[in-house]
Amino acid sequence: MLGDVALRVLHTPGHRPEHCCFAILDRTRAEEPWLVLTGDSLFVGDAARPDLAVEAVEGARELYESLQRLLELPDGVEVFPGHVAGSLCGASMSSKASTTIGFERRFNPMLTVGSEDEFVTESALTRSPRPPNLERIVELNRGPFLGAPKPLEERDALEPPILDVRQAELFGAGHAVGAINVPLERKGFATRAAFVLLEDERPLILATSREQAEDAARRLRAVGFGELCGYVLHGPETETLPAVEVDELERLLADDAVEVIDVRELHERDDGFIPGSRNIPYRLVREYGDELREGRPVVTICESGARAAVAASVLAASGVDARPVLHGGMRAWEERGGSTVGFRRCGS
Repeated sequence: MLGDVALRVLHTPGHRPEHCCFAILDRTRAEEPWLVLTGDSLFVGDAARPDLAVEAVEGARELYESLQRLLELPDGVEVFPGHVAGSLCGASMSSKASTTIGFERRFNPMLTVGSEDEFVTESALTRSPRPPNLERIVELNRGPFLGAPKPLEERDALEPPILDVRQAELFGAGHAVGAINVPLERKGFATRAAFVLLEDERPLILATSREQAEDAARRLRAVGFGELCGYVLHGPETETLPAVEVDELERLLADDAVEVIDVRELHERDDGFIPGSRNIPYRLVREYGDELREGRPVVTICESGARAAVAASVLAASGVDARPVLHGGMRAWEERGGSTVGFRRCGS
């Protein structure tokens, strides 16, 4: 308690066994909480995934009870979760930063299920990959407090690994040799960067402004990259990464001139993929650089183009002749009438 402000701790296991929410009371207003910090339990439009610290069904049952406890709060209580859209800690969360208990009670699909068993079935069957650097982040959270990071310094020279955070179109028009492109403007920047960087790497950020570089650094530190090499605002743009449009891809496939790498997750691909394409999720393509370098030129494709661009930059940095379908992806391919094959797995 601090003056008239009191903090009430609510143990809300599910995402993790030790997870807690914090209800804030302002006794000058009322004896009821007026906001609650829900962390990784209740999100805007979603609930946390239960499979990261314990077995999924066990976590889901605990999460169900925790959400019921949160629903005991009055409808007017404001909710501030720990994540918004782009985090792998939930599947369908909104990009909004806050909500209310009453709004979520009415419209959050994870709070309107009929029973605990239905909630467990819906919640435990997550198909999203585990967040990158998960063990490292947990270790940091449990370890001693860390001081403020060192100021991000501007460097005079390029030093690998180079993380280019500019727009994919700018990167494609010209970039430094060996650079990997994860655009800061895209949803889930930090998660995608953490997937394609190695845990012990100290990336050098290539940005268009100091403000953009510092924003990227802040997000990278949030996913465990505490040591950064610095940033640069300019570099030799000797390499290009031209995009492939879907009509060009159709011609290339007819000539058997390329290998198509579908960089979506497997469950996404099962809904419809280009015949003959190969599935390597974008977060894993770095492991295949040596193999793909010996084959035909590569075209990467995803649902809309964002992950394909990241994947192509990772492969190009490894010496692979790779280009992305940047505009439209599988959506544009299907709208054009391109052939696809679906796949239904046992039990799905």
